[in-house]
Amino acid sequence: MILSDKRILEEIENGHIVIEPFDRRCLGTNSYDVHLGRYLATYKSRVLDAKEHNEVVHFEIPKEGLILEPNTLYLGVTVEYTETYRHVPFLEGKSSTGRLGIDIHATAGKGDVGFCNTWTLEISVTQPVRVYAGMPIGQLIYFAVEGDVQTLYNSKGNAKYNRKTTRPVESMMWKNDF
Repeated sequence: MILSDKRILEEIENGHIVIEPFDRRCLGTNSYDVHLGRYLATYKSRVLDAKEHNEVVHFEIPKEGLILEPNTLYLGVTVEYTETYRHVPFLEGKSSTGRLGIDIHATAGKGDVGFCNTWTLEISVTQPVRVYAGMPIGQLIYFAVEGDVQTLYNSKGNAKYNRKTTRPVESMMWKNDF
């Protein structure tokens, strides 16, 4: 079940959902709008290796915006820092973003219960498009969890994306055993 606006506010009041900064105007009927942070990153190499640490170059979006180009994966980050203790957060693109040909995630739209961080975005575009820091980029939807959670994400020793950051985080696939 997806939480309604009223239920999201109740869960924020109870401390089960944290959104910082929080702006009541960003609350939809069953979602919360998130915004593109000022930092993006791209991989140094055009050929990525799942078993290697693929390094990124971070850069700041200038005030006049930045034109994103097709055939490049951009890692972005949300302005909003979130914590979720009793719900599964899903990050989806806004229809206005999609209508500009911007995809904000390749596969990683679901967060885990206990995820406490900003969201790294996996941005790709179908044609050149100028983006701006602070623009609405996506929306968080919260699903109720059936049953108790045994181990929250932020308490897992092997969680790869636990370090609080305001910059996009590259893939940590190389930390897996395979």
